Amino acid sequence: MAGVEHEITEKQAALIRNSHVFFIASIGSELTDGPDGVGPVNLSPKGGTPLHILGPNRVAYLDFGGSGNETARHASLNGPATIMICSFEQEEAAIVRLYGKTTTESIQDSELEAIVRNGVGDDPIMRDRQIVVMDVERTMTSCGYTIPVMDFVRERRKEDRGRRYKT
Repeated sequence: MAGVEHEITEKQAALIRNSHVFFIASIGSELTDGPDGVGPVNLSPKGGTPLHILGPNRVAYLDFGGSGNETARHASLNGPATIMICSFEQEEAAIVRLYGKTTTESIQDSELEAIVRNGVGDDPIMRDRQIVVMDVERTMTSCGYTIPVMDFVRERRKEDRGRRYKT
């Protein structure tokens, strides 16, 4: 059974702090080119940068280039976003979802620069682009029993860049 909260709990925060990857999904509130008048949802995995908890209702991360910039575009349209964090540990199955709205900030102009750079490796695979901030409206925790058990090996390196699956 899923548990819904109005802020990030301590148990949710522990999972967020222990995670090596998270996912962000977003949609622009004014996009209407999809089925039923709903625009396409963007879903992006985020690794190599931690999700920083700024308070019980606020998180942020350092965003890197190397892909489209749909999260920022959707943030500018005031669309909703969901961040999902999964536990891949054998004994601790869990999923945490954070629901809210995102904004972006210029790295150089942000008071968060030192915070979001903390935990990022010395040689990130891509150049940094901006800071993404989410104001969390509610959270949900669910079981995560179908998430596979996996071990973290390491962050990607520049030489790991592949082309096999790209068109």
